[in-house]
Amino acid sequence: MTGEDWAGVVGAGGVFLLLIVVVWQVAATWRARMLAAREEQYRRLAAKYAELLEDNVELHRRTLEELTQARASIVSMEKMMRSIE
Repeated sequence: MTGEDWAGVVGAGGVFLLLIVVVWQVAATWRARMLAAREEQYRRLAAKYAELLEDNVELHRRTLEELTQARASIVSMEKMMRSIE
């Protein structure tokens, strides 16, 4: 092989190596963007879950208040009915 042949082989190898590096970097960039997007979705999901949890706690508190009032009313009616007897 002559010097020109070796130059061609080395040049072709360099081009292939460059293409491999470019493809590798594009894939790494794409993967990083996908991970960032997934992380943002998880953040939004966590925020929505926290909001729903707060709503659920508030509904539970209201239900307990209403149950307490109903019990008090029942006790009051029982006392009134016993006093009538």
